[in-house]
Amino acid sequence: MTRRGADLIVDALEAEAVELVFGYPGGTIMPFYDALVGRRVRHILCRHEQGAALAANGYARASGRVGVCVATSGPGATNLLTGLADALLDSVPMVAITGQVARPLMGTDAFQEVDVFGMSLAAVKHSFLLEDGADLPRVLAEAFRLARSGRPGPVLVDIPKDLQLASNALPYQPLSLPSPAPPSPTLLERARRLLASAERPLLYAGGGVAIADAMAALRRLVEVAGLPTVTTLKGIGVLPPEHPLNLGMLGMHGSRAANLAVQGCDLLLVAGARFDDRATGRLDGFAPDARVIHLDIDPAEIGKLRAADLSACCDLGPALEALAQPLAIEPWREQCRQARQTTQPRYDAPGPLLYAPAFLNQLSRLAPDNAIVCCDVGQHQMWVAQHYGFHHPRHHLSSGGLGTMGFGLPAAIGAQLAFPDRLVINVSGDGSFMMNVQELATIGRYRLPIKILLCDNSTLGMVKQWQELFFEQRYSETDLSDNPDFCRVAEAFGIPALRIERSAELPLALARLLKTPGPLLIHAVIDRRANVWPLVPPGADNATMLEQLPEPANEARLAV
Repeated sequence: MTRRGADLIVDALEAEAVELVFGYPGGTIMPFYDALVGRRVRHILCRHEQGAALAANGYARASGRVGVCVATSGPGATNLLTGLADALLDSVPMVAITGQVARPLMGTDAFQEVDVFGMSLAAVKHSFLLEDGADLPRVLAEAFRLARSGRPGPVLVDIPKDLQLASNALPYQPLSLPSPAPPSPTLLERARRLLASAERPLLYAGGGVAIADAMAALRRLVEVAGLPTVTTLKGIGVLPPEHPLNLGMLGMHGSRAANLAVQGCDLLLVAGARFDDRATGRLDGFAPDARVIHLDIDPAEIGKLRAADLSACCDLGPALEALAQPLAIEPWREQCRQARQTTQPRYDAPGPLLYAPAFLNQLSRLAPDNAIVCCDVGQHQMWVAQHYGFHHPRHHLSSGGLGTMGFGLPAAIGAQLAFPDRLVINVSGDGSFMMNVQELATIGRYRLPIKILLCDNSTLGMVKQWQELFFEQRYSETDLSDNPDFCRVAEAFGIPALRIERSAELPLALARLLKTPGPLLIHAVIDRRANVWPLVPPGADNATMLEQLPEPANEARLAV
């Protein structure tokens, strides 16, 4: 039997233990689709290439395995780029395989020819354009190795159609991953001394902790040292939500306890975080009195935004294990515990309307601890981060660095396929939901039991909030009052739906969400005047937080 390049691509997927690929067929990738017939790899047909890339992204975030997406040349490949850029900024391992026009046609403006190699350079960890069929096994193996190793990320492989059709009997051999560098014993001893000498040390944990499988080491450090902890958006879940030393998320919409602890600490132990602007606020006002120990796998992040007094580019797990020592910081520890206790959000909003934070908090208390929540981007995303209690970062899938609207629904598809027996919930807003609404067809096709909680305020809520607070209430192009009937939209795809508008309807909605065996959409109509609090205004440090006043509704004051 003649072996083609396309057959070798499928060989590579099977050798790399790839279970699923997400994609959409087209002319230049057609040989690959032909080679898939009868093979072990399962293909998931999404209804847009962006949906395919974001589904592979969600699969990888939830499982820790490489997510694979496939598209044809031209618009197929360009439609993948948003999902790849999202993965790059959030360190998600992905491999994208795209078809390209045959080599004799390259450079002639052939039908659906686009330089996706050049276009992708800023959106991926690495790009390959195949020019010789003999390189195909090596390049595919290198793509999977690069996607997984060090700081994970997306890799794109662009393969001309003629190389997919050409005979290729070369064997495929996966590459072993390099071991992360162990931390230096000398450096660790210096870090231990710095920690022991601090009076107000604080752990600042990011998404790198889960990527490094360092959760157990971090939790042991917190328990042994009694170390108060704040997290980034991607770090939510490194500690159980009820842990007394878990001060919550820091930053623009962080908790008051977390932001004030950062501003008051004298030592910041940074693990797998990158001093993102949404986390730090005004950088020169961030942890102004603190020395910094920075641990990360990526040397590019060390010193990029904040100079560290001590740093290590190393495997996080062994480093955190080595730093676990009792610390004599009880006054600081108690101060942080008290701040956490006295700044807990309230859920007793007056009036009959739905209050999204209360809805999400109640859902968190009733849902299984291993439920996976996939957010879109906007106000609802921050409400989930603030009010839903997560027990592991891989249970909270949220587009952090890129802020991709339309992320949540396809990401939920990927997560549900990774964990068919778990509860997977997509929390969306009416703006984000419309950006990849076509993936309801994918849910229907594969009978996925995804639950969709659609928070509808008939506006682009986060943009409206900024226009309200910082643009003198000049509302420009944020009105979505012409939204469709979302229940009818869902039902057209064969998905049952329920509309609720009042808090009295919440118990029934939660019961339906948790007990319905198949998919369900809950269309939750919320007050368009509701905003996300607290909020650190642009150009301010994290100690300056706008907070909601009880009366009149929808006003704010500065709390310093």
